[in-house]
Amino acid sequence: MTQEFVISVAQTAVYTVLLVSAPVLGLALIVGLVIGIFQAVTSINEMTLTFIPKIVVVIVAVVVFAPWILKIMLTFTIELMNNIPLIAH
Repeated sequence: MTQEFVISVAQTAVYTVLLVSAPVLGLALIVGLVIGIFQAVTSINEMTLTFIPKIVVVIVAVVVFAPWILKIMLTFTIELMNNIPLIAH
């Protein structure tokens, strides 16, 4: 197992994490910005107004993107398992 192989696996893992988390985090960011603008315009500073919609959007995003997330994670895992013989040598 060489340094290049370890770095390659680490890069693929980081890329996979970013790819899987991007839709959920992006939607939460957009909802947070919209709620922040709404609060700034109306001068409403209610804490539950920020958390509840974001939680709902994150849950819906996870449900909607679950098949795609599972496909990406399975692809990474299968690729990692196929590299086990390279790691053993």
